[in-house]
Amino acid sequence: MGHREDLLEGAKRCLLEKGFLRTTARDIVKESGTNLASIGYHYGSKDALLVQAYVSLIEGMGDGFEPGWGAGGPTEAPPGSLERFREVWGNVIRAVPQSRAIWLLSFELVLQGDRLSEVRRMLSEAEEEGRSGLVALFSGVPEEQLDKETLDTEGRFYQTLLQGLMVQWLFDPEAATAADQLTEGLRRVMVAAGPDGPSAQA
Repeated sequence: MGHREDLLEGAKRCLLEKGFLRTTARDIVKESGTNLASIGYHYGSKDALLVQAYVSLIEGMGDGFEPGWGAGGPTEAPPGSLERFREVWGNVIRAVPQSRAIWLLSFELVLQGDRLSEVRRMLSEAEEEGRSGLVALFSGVPEEQLDKETLDTEGRFYQTLLQGLMVQWLFDPEAATAADQLTEGLRRVMVAAGPDGPSAQA
């Protein structure tokens, strides 16, 4: 690997061990075996490097959310179906033990955002990419084919569910919502909102 890749891998290890606030440029240099000048040359700043490292961690975690992972083979659940919805959320929940440290980084940003304003700004700009990945998981539509309206509606819907679910699983796994419960909740909402549901008769 070159210095750019070494820095990224070193920054990922530092984030997982120390978090955003406690990671210094010197920590990254020591962990990656590079030098301080390399950070500016390849990434522009320590904050920019940490953002790239965090995004890389999230992307790696997201690979395990794909339908079929951890479920004994490729999924047969059609895209957009309740079965697909249940399967993806089941994969997300199964990944919690391995991804706990990454989610804790996310909540460090929530709690310490004022002290990490530059990191938070850069990550906010990258959020649309995260939404497109989520929509693709559930819909089966390739990310490059998704339009902005879909990302700003379906993408935000899935993103909100994901963040809320992770709060529950980090805080109290024993009481956290299961994939079956989440899916049944959605099914009931769909029935109530349908042409024969209570909302249509109100």
